[in-house]
Amino acid sequence: MSVLRRRFALEDPHGDPLSRLTSRERTVLEALAQRHTNAAVAQELHISLSAVEKNLNTVFDELRLAHTTGYDRPILAVLR
Repeated sequence: MSVLRRRFALEDPHGDPLSRLTSRERTVLEALAQRHTNAAVAQELHISLSAVEKNLNTVFDELRLAHTTGYDRPILAVLR
């Protein structure tokens, strides 16, 4: 997660957007950064697939990743 934290610190000098995420949302994002599928994250964390998707949507909103076509938001969340 430190790579993500450093990346966002460079882009947002006013604060760390990752600090707005819950520990569960950070855990889901970290699993996503390790290239796990949503289903694999759900199984690993013992939560439903819909819970993973809800957490990811919150992450995307907190990181201001718009609902646009043509971009893969999970990849943008990790790379941004």
